[in-house]
Amino acid sequence: MRMLPDTFACCQQPTAVFGYGTRRLPNNGGIGERPWSASLSFAMLAPLKKFRNPHACDLEPMRRKPTARNEPSLASTTALPEPPLQRPILVYLQAILPSLNPTERQIGEYVLEDPERVLSSSISDVRRGSGASVGSIVGFCRLLGVTGFANFKISLARELAQGGFSAGLKSAEDQGSLYESVFQFHAQSLRETLQLNSEATLEQASRMIELARRVEFFSIGMSYPVAYTACNKLRLIGIAATTQSDSHLQLIAATQLQKGDVAFGISCSGSTYETVQCLQTARQNKATTLSVTNCMKSPITEHSDLVLCATPSEVKYFQAPLASRITQLALLDALFVSIAQRRKNKTAAHLQRAGEKLLEHRLIKKA
Repeated sequence: MRMLPDTFACCQQPTAVFGYGTRRLPNNGGIGERPWSASLSFAMLAPLKKFRNPHACDLEPMRRKPTARNEPSLASTTALPEPPLQRPILVYLQAILPSLNPTERQIGEYVLEDPERVLSSSISDVRRGSGASVGSIVGFCRLLGVTGFANFKISLARELAQGGFSAGLKSAEDQGSLYESVFQFHAQSLRETLQLNSEATLEQASRMIELARRVEFFSIGMSYPVAYTACNKLRLIGIAATTQSDSHLQLIAATQLQKGDVAFGISCSGSTYETVQCLQTARQNKATTLSVTNCMKSPITEHSDLVLCATPSEVKYFQAPLASRITQLALLDALFVSIAQRRKNKTAAHLQRAGEKLLEHRLIKKA
């Protein structure tokens, strides 16, 4: 038990401040016995602020322990290594480019045209090259999730060093075989799509589909085969999924959805009127809305509770991104496998029953 110094002589000279025994205090107004620690106030300890006797007691044990509210924890103050980029900055820029205003799009196109040129450029060089103001360039950097142009260049350099940007298909002379270039491009698009969607987001999407009373797919044009394929795969393992090939029938189906159902929209541009309208209608009826798109911040995302992003493609083929369907199918296959793994017994039973019936429709070669 440690003793207080003489500076407490004016405070009734308590002797066992840090003990947890009890003792009757003089002139305590009939309170009786109570712990010494409860009888002291911080005002009584004020004289110790000027007292620096080496034999004096340490006041730290008496101070209130810091909490998360009044002082950061050690974990928050310790310098930790920066986590890897979950969303590649150039891929993200490609995805949101159609939704940017004219000035932001002008800067974005200048960056995507030659990212390596930006690394060796000052903000004034970018201003002259893009035709935008310095303030617009800084705002553009913040739009991408970095605080300023300097941090933007650091993130850009890190991404280029890791080879995280696909510049599209180059000529056969640069990359060898044209066919090999196509396969490499698709492989790169799949890697970028995986980076754009966290595991938690994919897990949440698969849970939404698995727990839904009914899943209705909405899509038209070149994205419709993706919706049709996903619908059939889910039905194969016992998930109640449907889709309509006619846009008017899709809208009718959207009006019949209710709480507990999932409306799943697939659109490469994210701006297809019919698909967006179906999701909007389904959401008004309290259905959960989910979407896959190659264009972030597009109209379809405004009516989606959860969005999965496929890698945008700058290589056009008949006005459609070359890798859009490949990346969309990969996302839907990931959801399908996740659901099937959680429902192993049910999946096995459904596959066995379906397989036995489908075998009856196979052409068997006679011996």
